[in-house]
Amino acid sequence: LIFIMHLQEFVTVLVRDPRIQKEDSWHSYIDYEIFIHTNSICFTRKTSCVRRRYREFVWLRQRLQSNAVLIQLPELPSKTPFFNMNNPNHVDHRRQGLQEFLEKILQDALLLSDSRLHLFLQTQLSPEDMEACVSGQTKYSVADAIHSFASLNRRFPIEDEERKKGKNDADSDSESSSSGLGPSDDSISCGCKASPASEEP
Repeated sequence: LIFIMHLQEFVTVLVRDPRIQKEDSWHSYIDYEIFIHTNSICFTRKTSCVRRRYREFVWLRQRLQSNAVLIQLPELPSKTPFFNMNNPNHVDHRRQGLQEFLEKILQDALLLSDSRLHLFLQTQLSPEDMEACVSGQTKYSVADAIHSFASLNRRFPIEDEERKKGKNDADSDSESSSSGLGPSDDSISCGCKASPASEEP
């Protein structure tokens, strides 16, 4: 007997390993590891691992919504003034909410066609650099950025110390000192290590 197996497409996403990142003696934030494992043709890489913070999820949802106005996007876990990053229950509740958000997003074919989603999930580019890449203002394409991140991830380069001294602009979501106008290694972080950023309440 010959058994023919039809491979069904799947996307597994895990939001895990919350870590408190200190920017300086006054400012801290939490970032989360996003692990993707898939056989979907929609994805450039079949496995990937990046770290993202809450405000980047907020940015992603806003951009996806602006590009798919007829779709009602799932909500993110609410941002509460009582959120305590030292309280494991608070952190895990937010982690679960972020995972459920991504699980629902990844079930929608229209949203899966948005390049910002793939850059968010499979590179460490900042929101500014993702926007620049998607709008064609960089020398590298979306696929180039994802492949470059994967190759940096394998080589584990030494993180540029200059980035730790980067922007202190409270209005900026940038996790990187890169301008987004060229294929700077500064714009693609290493592995699942966090990039410094501004304070998150």
